[in-house]
Amino acid sequence: MSILNDTWIRREALENRMIEPFVESQTGAGVISYGLSSYGYDARVSREFKIFTNVDNALVDPKNFSGHSFVEREGDTCIIPANSFVLARTVEYFRIPRDVMVVCLGKSTYARCGIIVNVTPLEPEWEGHVTLEFSNTTPLPAKIYAGEGACQFLFLKGNAPCEVSYKDRQGKYMGQTGVTLPKVKVANG
Repeated sequence: MSILNDTWIRREALENRMIEPFVESQTGAGVISYGLSSYGYDARVSREFKIFTNVDNALVDPKNFSGHSFVEREGDTCIIPANSFVLARTVEYFRIPRDVMVVCLGKSTYARCGIIVNVTPLEPEWEGHVTLEFSNTTPLPAKIYAGEGACQFLFLKGNAPCEVSYKDRQGKYMGQTGVTLPKVKVANG
């Protein structure tokens, strides 16, 4: 397995619509950087946010998640309460090739402020907007910026295409748009 470079990422984005919209070079003057880098792509956070709140003293259950635990906001910035988190999504829509696995790393600018970005891997033949989780690990409110860099995606090429892709098994988050809450695939009856 090898990490793929900017030439490969650009070609896949432009010829096969792997990333839309696609920014061909790092943009960073006055903003948290985003766009194509040497061995990755820095995605932007959109203007849609779901801010976690415990107003109703709800239980967080990944198998039975309640949307009532969030307050929805749209804007150029989002304030994450102390020791809490926000769900958001990428501006970019991704289409992952069958022989590629994508991993995500947070931006150092946010990490140095105690804001951690978490994303699970993007599996072969998955597509959609990526749901992002920003955790504020500090005892103070923290700000994130829409339209600016949120995380970096690294593209890893397998030694051969996989036998069963995310699309083949009809994964539950396939084709997601907007901020997507956790869900469990319903068992066949």
